[in-house]
Amino acid sequence: MRHLKCTAVAVLLCCATPVLAADIHMQDVVPYGEATYVADNIKAECPIGTQLAIAVGHNAPEHGNRIVFSATPVAPDAGRVLQLELVEAQSAGNAFAGHYKSATARGVLYQDGQKIASVTARRTSRGGAFAGFKGSCSVLERTVNAMGEDLAQWLANPVDGARLGDL
Repeated sequence: MRHLKCTAVAVLLCCATPVLAADIHMQDVVPYGEATYVADNIKAECPIGTQLAIAVGHNAPEHGNRIVFSATPVAPDAGRVLQLELVEAQSAGNAFAGHYKSATARGVLYQDGQKIASVTARRTSRGGAFAGFKGSCSVLERTVNAMGEDLAQWLANPVDGARLGDL
């Protein structure tokens, strides 16, 4: 019986969400940087800025953090803040010839106005299973979803100058 109780406690400790999860503030749509390499049709047709923010927010709790979204840019001195921007997105190919998509984001994590760490994340995709039935925006969404997972994991242990994903 004692062994069963110890096992149950160990399972609960391993699976429990950390009590002291950090709130990280970020903009709810990751903006494009001033010097970006993104075609106007991607900006107009594909909501990758929104999708990247959602992916970071969805994956952050798995790594002990919670994303608090703001509709406007968040000042670095507003607690723990991730300022993120999309700096590149490529959409070459198509469903028939094959997709060649990529996206890159850069960010800086601040704590009360002090820089903690910077990060660059990049992901590429050829479309995955059934790529011939996917549109360009759908494949770009795959790249930012994977990047969101990478960034959420990085936020749990931010290392300055980190290069994530396909870099």
